[in-house]
Amino acid sequence: MSPFAVKAIQLLLSLSLLIVLHELGHFIPAKLFKTRVEKFFLFFDVKFALFKKKIGETVYGIGWLPLGGYVKIAGMIDESMDKEQMAGPPEPWEFRSKPAWQRLIIMLGGVTVNIIVGLVIYISILYFFGRDIRTNDDLVNGFSVEQTFKEYGFKDGDKVLKVNGEDFENVMDINKFLFLRDVSSIEVQHNDGTSETISIPEDIGMSMFKKGVMQPFQPIRLPVIDTVIPELPAAKAGLLKGDKVMSINNIKIEYWHQFTNEVNNNKSKLIQVVVSRNGVLETINVTPSEEGKIGVSNLAKELNGKYTHIKYSLGESIAGGTSFGIDKLKDYAKQFKYVFTKKGATQVGGFGAIANLFPDQWDWLRFWETTALISIILAFMNILPIPALDGGHVMFLLYEMVTGRKPNEKAMEYAQMAGFFLLIALVLFANGNDIYRWLFK
Repeated sequence: MSPFAVKAIQLLLSLSLLIVLHELGHFIPAKLFKTRVEKFFLFFDVKFALFKKKIGETVYGIGWLPLGGYVKIAGMIDESMDKEQMAGPPEPWEFRSKPAWQRLIIMLGGVTVNIIVGLVIYISILYFFGRDIRTNDDLVNGFSVEQTFKEYGFKDGDKVLKVNGEDFENVMDINKFLFLRDVSSIEVQHNDGTSETISIPEDIGMSMFKKGVMQPFQPIRLPVIDTVIPELPAAKAGLLKGDKVMSINNIKIEYWHQFTNEVNNNKSKLIQVVVSRNGVLETINVTPSEEGKIGVSNLAKELNGKYTHIKYSLGESIAGGTSFGIDKLKDYAKQFKYVFTKKGATQVGGFGAIANLFPDQWDWLRFWETTALISIILAFMNILPIPALDGGHVMFLLYEMVTGRKPNEKAMEYAQMAGFFLLIALVLFANGNDIYRWLFK
């Protein structure tokens, strides 16, 4: 099966599961509060449905447009814009007849379920799989450091000892912490055995984003090629997976970062790469792109040293998985600010970007990790105070609960319509970015 098909199937399975559970989060409290649910659909049934069946007072079905799902709750202004029903007098089984606190619980149900699902998956992953981390003992040669970070005082071979004065166990988290957390200082051990505490600028995350330096610390790795991307300079020149780079333009190469630095220093220039292939030296001529790339990587675990595997008891899994999921939610909320920059807007992705979160070969651990992340993201996105999203309904309900007055129904209809068109525009923009990247990058 092609990598595209594997990713597509995983995306469809993951989203289907999360959408159904999200809508159950609305459906169950609605039923508990004796509110009529007229429809429960996976995907949208614009004009027609692939499948539908009425059971009791609810029509259950699968639509043909895979942009989400919905429950149609009687007496509620939603994307169906059922003005005829809303024009009649309120019925006791309608959403609009229920107390505000019940309506709030119904509207928060979907987001609540998404958060719970994400946490349960993370807890289960820790319990059944444990996790691999890298300590300084695993990272024998330390980190290679991106040039702009050397200006702060970091050096190749550094090992991260403490962040903000606290011991730092999983050293591979350092890039994420710099980008998304409040890091004011990092204590490192240099190659010569001396230790130094380096102050970090307050706006380091935005600086990293603007410069495109998202991984300033990389493990020092052997210069062995793990992946060669088709149709890019390396593949066209004849470099192969497993090649060990020995030199570039007669400059000896011992580690991967030296290789990437030399490639980057020779943008658009022909370079001579000597590799060891099955014990035989081969000379390959290749021209890096204008960005200083040739289309190779070196990320396989077996090429990058040891890992420390941690097993968790049930209690440890519950505590660790919950903390991990909450941190994921906080991190996503913090990185959302980058969307509102010019560069960030161009990086917004749609279904293609989501599909690329999944591996191109079936891996249940990666599948559940990605599904948990998407569930957390769906919770955050749905609670945004945009009409047509759950957060928009919550916003109006909170206004009602604080003021004691219901918002004008006509104003809510217009807001719902505006929010719906805004969401459609965002979906088109995000998926347009995917198409542009596929065609031109």
